[in-house]
Amino acid sequence: MTDFVKSVPAGEVKEASKAMLQKQLFAIFTIPVNGMGPVFEHLEEHLAFQVQLEKDGILYAAGPMWTDDEESWEGEGLVVIRAETRAAAIRIAEGDPMHKAGAREFRVRPWMINEGSVTLRLDMSSQSFAIV
Repeated sequence: MTDFVKSVPAGEVKEASKAMLQKQLFAIFTIPVNGMGPVFEHLEEHLAFQVQLEKDGILYAAGPMWTDDEESWEGEGLVVIRAETRAAAIRIAEGDPMHKAGAREFRVRPWMINEGSVTLRLDMSSQSFAIV
């Protein structure tokens, strides 16, 4: 019988997946503090901040998180960034106008990408592309 294991040291996980990508990123889970009003008040500034992070090569991916039934948005978001450390990721999250204004609170979690794929289609004749 195996014992219940609550956690495994990061080094063991890295050793077990050493042949995989092991790309370290940081996930910022952000949730509204006082309903949707303050979120909408700061949405334009927040989106401009996100675009700047993208231009600076910091933003990996970001967007709203739908409710479980996929029918609405309650103001939650997920932002995945490149940073050297969790402390650096927290400083970046603190710079978001949404967080500065107190419209949302956030939690930063280190996230290591090991598996997955990205497909990019480039149609030269129309000079268009799609991420599939």
